[in-house]
Amino acid sequence: MSSIPPKLAEIIDNFQWCEGSEKLELLVQYAETLPELPAWLQSRRAEMDSVPECMTPVHVLAETQDGNLVFHFAVPAESPLVRGFAAFMKEGLDGSRPEEILQVPGDFYVQMGLEKVLTHQRLNGLSAILAHMKQLAVRELG
Repeated sequence: MSSIPPKLAEIIDNFQWCEGSEKLELLVQYAETLPELPAWLQSRRAEMDSVPECMTPVHVLAETQDGNLVFHFAVPAESPLVRGFAAFMKEGLDGSRPEEILQVPGDFYVQMGLEKVLTHQRLNGLSAILAHMKQLAVRELG
């Protein structure tokens, strides 16, 4: 797991300890931790990038702080699993350098066992969120 930033590696470990439906419960718990958009961004949601591959409307914006990326997500409350994805991706990758984000394997969720409890369509959404975060990292690198 050397290509996975430490905070994301810790989240992966937490999911590895869970069995079956506990993984879904943990996703919902993460959904509850997704912060609201900061005040400066609430009126500028149209400036956020959308993740069109997700069936749920997901919007993301990355800002740079001291060379590291901090992500902001807007995901509807009525989509707790997708909010959970966004929340653990934010928690796991906030403060990472763009190069670190680019090294995260596209199928890292297999280490979490999520393919055992989620549909292929949901896993595609998770992959799309990571892919979009990587696009934002590439933009930052210029």
